[in-house]
Amino acid sequence: MTPRLRSLALAALAVVVLAPASAMAAAPKADLVDIEDEVMCVTCKVPLNIAEGAQPDSERARIRELIAQGMTKEQIKRVLVVEYGEQVLALPDEGGFGITAYVIPLALLAVVLAALALFVPRWRRRPSAGISNRGAGGTGTPALSEADARRLDEDLRRYES
Repeated sequence: MTPRLRSLALAALAVVVLAPASAMAAAPKADLVDIEDEVMCVTCKVPLNIAEGAQPDSERARIRELIAQGMTKEQIKRVLVVEYGEQVLALPDEGGFGITAYVIPLALLAVVLAALALFVPRWRRRPSAGISNRGAGGTGTPALSEADARRLDEDLRRYES
């Protein structure tokens, strides 16, 4: 065998040996735990990973069968949609009306943060209720009238004795 023919044979052997490994890397094997949180129980209307009962158990068994057949996660989800309908998917669509499930909470969060950024500095600058800056000595306490001062002194003497 010539060196060139030997190199070609080794290259062909490498392709044959490494091709299945690269195909497996391109399509990761599906996992029940990974699929359960993205699929709903069609009777309970809760995610399959927390649902209990006969229907969720039958859905899990069906997913295990599809995994055993070598299907990917997306293929399994498509089969479940065909069998149970769109309500089996726990995640909203990535486009159209389903995108509002992602956009509305983010928009509300942005509005709340903007309101806080606007109003918190104003609240911090505002003086506390009931305390004015006028008063004796500019201490920020309100000035007492003569009658109030006399009554305060009498009350303090009564409690001290």
